[in-house]
Amino acid sequence: MTHCFLYQIAATVAMTIVSPATLVHLDLDFVRQEELAACARTLAMQCVTKDAASCALSALALCETSAAAFDSTYHIVAAAASRGAMTPTQLFAIARYLERRGHPRRAHRAALLAMRGLSVAAGQDAHPALADVRWACSLARSVGADELSSMLAALIENVHCATVLSDVLRRCAAPSEGKTAAAPLSYDRPPLASLLSAALAAYVSAAHARLAHISPRHYADFIEFLVQARDTFRLAADGPVRFAQLVDNMKLVYKGKKKLMLLITERFGP
Repeated sequence: MTHCFLYQIAATVAMTIVSPATLVHLDLDFVRQEELAACARTLAMQCVTKDAASCALSALALCETSAAAFDSTYHIVAAAASRGAMTPTQLFAIARYLERRGHPRRAHRAALLAMRGLSVAAGQDAHPALADVRWACSLARSVGADELSSMLAALIENVHCATVLSDVLRRCAAPSEGKTAAAPLSYDRPPLASLLSAALAAYVSAAHARLAHISPRHYADFIEFLVQARDTFRLAADGPVRFAQLVDNMKLVYKGKKKLMLLITERFGP
């Protein structure tokens, strides 16, 4: 019998114990209820120690009623995550759960581990983890400046898609609302300055990568890509000059693609 199957039994027992129908039917007193629930929590912690990837989220939920058990389970999960025992998808799910339960700093730590294990290549602007990436950066900003800096450092290291980086950049710069309202952040100061730099570098790299294998049917899409790039370059003090240099370099290196270079000139000037 696997650890996860044992945990499923424990979870079923625990949920049955606390259900009103069971309490009425069995006429269990509070002491007996707590004894059985404690056994279920102990088994849950044993299971998550052996198989954190499968049991972590459910174990945390089961241990919610006991602060001590919840804390112990969280530390077991955190240790397993630090060893690489869980995927970014699993860690993002745990982070979202922790945030919903009112543990933003613990949620940030889980989300940071997820971000450090993530890999989004150039051109993966439809990666399935993008919603989690945006949420993690928003969470980090709400927790504190140091947390945002560490999250963005992990983002820059592991996400190389220009459109994703520029999207997160704008989201982080905008003022936030609600309980964790925050003033807008400057693009030319830490921690956003490094993210802006990474986004611009990603656009340059992506432009050359696309041009190396581009066909005429993709010319229109490439022009729109350059429009997006220009909008992001404009966020930097020297951005317009750097974008002009990028365009000039493309015209020089890829001058053989006359039709495309004509379209670029018509859109962005000589």
